[in-house]
Amino acid sequence: MIRAVLFDLDGTVADTAPDLAGALNRLLLEEGREPQPYAAIRPLASHGARGILELGFGCTPDDAEYAPLLARFFDHYQNYVCQDTVLFDGMSELITQINARGLAWGIITNKPMRFTDPLIQLLPLPIAPETCISGDTVGIPKPAPEPMLHAAAELGIDPAHCLYVGDAERDIEAGRNVGMTTVLANYGYIREFDQPQSWGADIQIEHPLELLKYLPPLR
Repeated sequence: MIRAVLFDLDGTVADTAPDLAGALNRLLLEEGREPQPYAAIRPLASHGARGILELGFGCTPDDAEYAPLLARFFDHYQNYVCQDTVLFDGMSELITQINARGLAWGIITNKPMRFTDPLIQLLPLPIAPETCISGDTVGIPKPAPEPMLHAAAELGIDPAHCLYVGDAERDIEAGRNVGMTTVLANYGYIREFDQPQSWGADIQIEHPLELLKYLPPLR
């Protein structure tokens, strides 16, 4: 029996790509480079700053310029963390329906706490999450099991009674690692060359409200 629904944040609960794209393009302009088209940045939004900076500057964490660029990218993003970010269509109703069914809900993201916490405060969520685990909350991000187990422990619910929704392979891997029922959000940030059919999700949805059919009925 499902007792809790847990979500990834970027690309699952909220469409954060516009503000991540804005941060990259402001940094590119500072460096005298051409901005990247939004269509190129959006699929990378679930894959963190590393993928975004590799697109914009062709650098990786092994390169000397990466760390200073990362710090500046983070500063730009923090200044506009919820300027154009919105909840995905249907997400507000889904959270309301989860609560109406007597289920707990929460977030497990790899986004650093410095961005997660203010973003959660600014998003028009109908009900606050009962647990919110960031990428640095327990010192190791997904797909490691620790963030998943920490969230379940905070809720006092066995992972086997939790459903985890995400849009990246590491989300599905993380959920499977601890025995959660996994749901792939196909409406999220999935790249053209990704192979989501091979990720092993228990369920796939094309819209947030499709999740309702997999939840216990209203009380």
